[in-house]
Parts: sequence; structure tokens; C-alpha cells
Amino acid sequence: MADMDRIRIDKWLWAARFFKTRSLAADEIGKNRVQVNGDIAKASREVKVGDTVTMRLGSLSRVVSVRGISGQRGPAPVAQQLYEETAESLAAQAAAREQRRLGSEPALSIEQGRPTKRDRRELDGARRGADWDNRWSASLSPDDDE
Repeated sequence: MADMDRIRIDKWLWAARFFKTRSLAADEIGKNRVQVNGDIAKASREVKVGDTVTMRLGSLSRVVSVRGISGQRGPAPVAQQLYEETAESLAAQAAAREQRRLGSEPALSIEQGRPTKRDRRELDGARRGADWDNRWSASLSPDDDE
């Protein structure tokens, strides 16, 4: 690269530590999950300082402004100098974090599966109370003498 005022978006996303590898970044770009200045980006799209990059990571959408250009992946504190997240994006992240914190216990949503000890006792109690063994019979009753 002759000049370092522009760099490919996939390389920048990798250097800014949004993705673990460049190919992961390129895959997400290929799925139209990354936009530069409101336009859907291709992996070869070049970004420069001042561009706005919008990306969807999982269920969360992040909007960052490019503050620096680097073709090398460095430590996280250095990578964080390459971008500045918008206030709306930070607020959305905080709201999503709070939503996850307040979310229900995953085990409570399980409706089927192995019964707990309490469930087992309730089942056994219901069986004893209903007298299941004598209720149904495949044999003929004595008054059916035909």
C-alpha cells in the first residue's frame, strides 16, 4: 500500500478487533451486515478517517466513526484508538446488557424433560389417590354372562 490514509474495510475491522480473523470480517461483509456511510460495503471497500461504519454483531447493531487507520492488529487499547462509538450505539449496547441481566433464568423455560423430585412425588401421589391399578381392566366383568 502506497498511502496509509485508506484501507480495506475487512482489514480495518480485523485491526480494530471487531472480528477475530480477516476472513470472518469478510464473511460478515459478504452477508451485508456492514455498511460504510449508509451504503452496503464490499470487503474491498476502502475506509478513511471520518467514515461512519455500521455493523450488526449478533442481535446488536454498532455504529462507529473511523478515527484512525491501521493495517496491523495490535493490543486492544491500541485498537480502541482506531474508532469512536456513537452515543446512540453505546446506549443501545447498555440497554441490551441490562436486558440480558434482567432476563429470566434459562432453566425455568424448560417445560419438558426429566421430572424433579417434587414432580415425581406429585405424580406418585396422584397415582395412589386415583387407584390406577383397579380402575382399568381388560377382563370381562362377572355380570357379562353372554
